[in-house]
Amino acid sequence: MSNTLDFHGMAAQAMNEIGAVFKDIHPDTPRRLCETILNAKRIATYGVGREGLMMKAFCMRLMHLGLDAHVVGDMTTPHLGAGDLLIVSAGPGEFSTVLALMGVAKRDGATTLCITAQPNGPAPRQADVVIHLPAQTMANDTGGPTSLLPMGSLYEAVQLVFFDLISIMLREMTNQSPAQMRDRHTNLE
Repeated sequence: MSNTLDFHGMAAQAMNEIGAVFKDIHPDTPRRLCETILNAKRIATYGVGREGLMMKAFCMRLMHLGLDAHVVGDMTTPHLGAGDLLIVSAGPGEFSTVLALMGVAKRDGATTLCITAQPNGPAPRQADVVIHLPAQTMANDTGGPTSLLPMGSLYEAVQLVFFDLISIMLREMTNQSPAQMRDRHTNLE
């Protein structure tokens, strides 16, 4: 194995890249996301690929907080309408399924929130609320300086940490304890 593959050096670089993104997140962004979530009756989340996995992880945390949260595509996901919230991820600014789901949610009166690295993309332009996470995605990972993490993974790594930090903020805003969240964790594993 080559000596150029320095695991600890790569880990340090990846952590520095993630930290740099957090420094560039607008200070009002976390509170705006928390308030939008807390104002919703019911929440559904959606993303594609690895972004979809991050959205499922976020939905799980919302459920741990006792919120009425669901993942789009599950058979038990309820109808969204007035007072409800669809949270989608469109890191590169556009996915056809994201646009279609946003259209249905808006048509039926739900609020739409788009988490993205490209705030001028079609999906964020269609959203009622935009949460900008300024991390590299596959939309801009060629032709210039790129993240060590492959193929847009910087955005997804930032999402995972960001969503857990948001869950801590929501826990505090709803006067819950870590034990209360833990009590809602599934026992069917």
